[in-house]
Amino acid sequence: MEIAERLASLANKIAQQRHTIETEEATKNAFVMPFISLVLGYDVFNPNEVVPEFTADVGIKRGEKIDYAIVKDGEVQILIECKKIGSGLSLVHSSQLFRYFAVANARIAVLTDGNEYHFYTDLDAPNRMDEKPFLVLDLSDLDETLIPELQKLTKDTFDIDSIISAAEELKYIGAIKRVLSAQFASPDTDWVRALTARVYEGSITQRVRDQFQVLVAKASRQFLSDQVNERIKAALGGPGYALQRDDASVSGSGASEAVAQASTKDVGSGDGIETTLEELEAFQIVRAIACSEVKPARIAQRDTKSYFGVLLDDNNRKPIARIHFNTGQKYLGLFDAEKNETRHPIEALDEIYEFADVIRRTVHYYD
Repeated sequence: MEIAERLASLANKIAQQRHTIETEEATKNAFVMPFISLVLGYDVFNPNEVVPEFTADVGIKRGEKIDYAIVKDGEVQILIECKKIGSGLSLVHSSQLFRYFAVANARIAVLTDGNEYHFYTDLDAPNRMDEKPFLVLDLSDLDETLIPELQKLTKDTFDIDSIISAAEELKYIGAIKRVLSAQFASPDTDWVRALTARVYEGSITQRVRDQFQVLVAKASRQFLSDQVNERIKAALGGPGYALQRDDASVSGSGASEAVAQASTKDVGSGDGIETTLEELEAFQIVRAIACSEVKPARIAQRDTKSYFGVLLDDNNRKPIARIHFNTGQKYLGLFDAEKNETRHPIEALDEIYEFADVIRRTVHYYD
């Protein structure tokens, strides 16, 4: 099994079990040890490879323990500190890693809650752990471009020199991507001003700034949705499929329409309906599942203020699923033969695949 498949398998396990995990110890047993073993390839039961409760006295602090130390070629290479899943990771949680990093001669430190992994090294000062990670791995939203870098940390291909040489680039690319993500979600004043100056030749007054605050947000989301549409077109081997709002006149078979019509937040429409990229992605998953039973053109959507609906033949009397992403907890609404809806809580979009049989069965209620 390739590392990408092992990561996907572990991510699926986390999605299914994370709600039952209540302690740090349970997090380590359920998620962190499988990551060390299945993904990185180290024998968690061999103390020559993985040392649990690793102790290295630091100054006046005696007997403190780090959760795991990974040994390669007789040397401690990686230190891992664990927190309960969902507890959040920050520098506050890194104090032990900071202290141990300096005395254990390890070049890699990892802070994790079992789902998210922050990888640190000593780019800023020798033998001192950086304050910012050079790599952030989120199993619930996996960035596949990071897999080759993670591969370098595995037992079979461990290459510390290659890891360190690539760490600085990874650190800043990751930071830039997170900044861009934040700006696309909610552009700040400096971002709006910079883009406005590139396209607007007049004097940038307060009125102009207010106008472009809306335009930049809208253009950013349309740009992202255009990229999504291109990926969908490539995956399906043909044109993308239009998504429309509840009051739109075109059907889901309008393949030539841009996905941007539904994936942007239409600030100026005044209808109170805001279709997000996450809803778009969820729709595409439901649609991909249902396409095993009917032609893709028959799977349509209608976004409303309270939910995002997936319909057969663009018919409200033929609901396939409802996507409830407007609250803190996400729900996937599914239907029985009497059209009674049952809401299933989900955390990640890939959990929708767990209901594939129900979705396919629902399609046959109407067809």
